[in-house]
Amino acid sequence: MSDTPFVHPCLSCGACCATFRVSMHWSETDPNLGGVVPAELTEPLDAHQVCMRGTWAKAPRCVALDAVIGQYSRCTIHAQRPQACRLVQASWEFGRADAQCDKARAGHGLKPLTPQDWPPGTGAPAAD
Repeated sequence: MSDTPFVHPCLSCGACCATFRVSMHWSETDPNLGGVVPAELTEPLDAHQVCMRGTWAKAPRCVALDAVIGQYSRCTIHAQRPQACRLVQASWEFGRADAQCDKARAGHGLKPLTPQDWPPGTGAPAAD
């Protein structure tokens, strides 16, 4: 067992935030309806949806991302992030691979996560 403290792999990745469009219903930006996403960080997508600025670009990168992909990553609005972001799972964090995570990492030249990237008790299967 290693004495090195576990650091969540997402904190050194950020690939998903620089790969996919993050769209949501506009109500996620309306505090009167319980929305918490800062409206000024979004742009209109259609009559019912907005997206995080930068994620609709040809080379997507969320405006809320503070990262050097593959080195460090943090969401500057983590507590206010959209539901779509809350649903993203890192591969093997909960015992199975995630195609979206794997695709984002591959697109940035990063290896896919494996069960060995997770310490026992995190939900990932035990490493053989």
